[in-house]
Amino acid sequence: MSATPVDRTAIRVDIVVDVPVEHAFRVFTERFDEIKPREHNLLQVPIERTVLEPRAGGTIHDVGTDGSVCTWARVLAYQPPHRLVISWDISPRWQLEPDPERTSEVEIRFVAEAPERTRVVVEHRHLDRHGDGWEAFTGLDSGDGWPLYLDRFRRLAEGDPGSDGHR
Repeated sequence: MSATPVDRTAIRVDIVVDVPVEHAFRVFTERFDEIKPREHNLLQVPIERTVLEPRAGGTIHDVGTDGSVCTWARVLAYQPPHRLVISWDISPRWQLEPDPERTSEVEIRFVAEAPERTRVVVEHRHLDRHGDGWEAFTGLDSGDGWPLYLDRFRRLAEGDPGSDGHR
């Protein structure tokens, strides 16, 4: 896995997985609930599940154990099996950002490098749109940020222990 700054207001992280591009896209979008850590939570209760609605105009939202819902992203582009773009509707204070003009974008690209090998590239851009404190998001390219998501994704996609093992 590698992380590279794109410019001051964007970060880029990528990983290579030994699966076909269609499988990689499907696992990322259909099993996002297993990729997003439960502790990444803006609800007042534990998360029961995370839903990624697979269409442009859909949302990504967490559903709490009490039925409450926290919609923290919008699906801006859904182009199987190569591209998914979502908004990041979370402020630098880790609260929901209701103003779409003050949100960033996350583009996830799935690039076939061989029939059984896919590079997944996450570019989180326009961080400065969040206003004061946006620089805190530049740390999402390490630790518990996008590398954690991509590592969890890799284990699911490649069928490592702890996943269902299906391809």
